[in-house]
Amino acid sequence: MANLGNKSFKTTTIKIYRETKSRLDRLKEYNRESYDDILRKIFFILNVSKKNPEKARRALIKIDKVVKTKQKYTERYSYNLEKE
Repeated sequence: MANLGNKSFKTTTIKIYRETKSRLDRLKEYNRESYDDILRKIFFILNVSKKNPEKARRALIKIDKVVKTKQKYTERYSYNLEKE
C-alpha cells in the first residue's frame, strides 16, 4: 500500500509488454518518475484533448522538450565517462 501524505492508496501489479514499458520509460521527465505518474499524465492529456486540443498540444510539447533535454544530457554524460 502506497502512502502519500496522510492518504493511503492500494497498489496493484499489471502485466505489460516490454515494448510498452520501454515506451513508458521514454516518457519519463525525471528518472524517479513512477509509471503511475506517467499514466496519469497520459490520461490527463487525453481528457484535456477532448475539451481543449491546443492545451493538450502544449502539454505534449513541454513533455517532449524535457525528455529531449534529458536524453541530450544523458548522451553527453555517458560520452564523457567513456573518454575517461
